[in-house]
Amino acid sequence: MEILLAGVFLLIGTWQIVSYGRRPKSLGARHRSLPLGLPSGFVVAAGLIEIVAALALVISFGPIASERLALVAATGLAVLTLTVAVYRTRREQSAVPSTVLFLMALFVILGHTL
Repeated sequence: MEILLAGVFLLIGTWQIVSYGRRPKSLGARHRSLPLGLPSGFVVAAGLIEIVAALALVISFGPIASERLALVAATGLAVLTLTVAVYRTRREQSAVPSTVLFLMALFVILGHTL
């Protein structure tokens, strides 16, 4: 499950970083960096966090035990997806994809703690 979660977040994070500036402007939009209502730096930072956490799920870094690192990474992804779900709900968009990813991260967390 960790590899699946890591793969999904690696793709999502990469897509956010690469495609954010390339999204078409909606009609009447004035500022290119705010198509989702978020500054581009925030979206890029979230994408980088997703990529780093995805890599941390499957790679052990030096003296840090991989079990603990994977638990911290899955917890960070769970918090991030929960935040995105709340954001999408407030914008009256579907939060189902974020909720599914949150449940996947929660499953990984429970697998490491039990």
